[in-house]
Amino acid sequence: MSKYYPFENYLKKSQKQKETLMYEEIENILGFALPKSAHDHRQWWENGGGHTQANSWLNAGWKVEDVYLGKHVTFIKI
Repeated sequence: MSKYYPFENYLKKSQKQKETLMYEEIENILGFALPKSAHDHRQWWENGGGHTQANSWLNAGWKVEDVYLGKHVTFIKI
């Protein structure tokens, strides 16, 4: 199980079609701080590429719609 599974599980349970989460909210769900690259590089939030974090939201049936680096991320259900 991936360390990002708590986030995958959170999204699976969401009844919303679109959700914007502050970085702090994502970190609270995960139970650890996001890496510096998540704050500095938009690529960290790309949908796909086989990255563990992307697999967590894609497996839950969501994708990243928009990122405000260091602030918040908007996910939409696919």
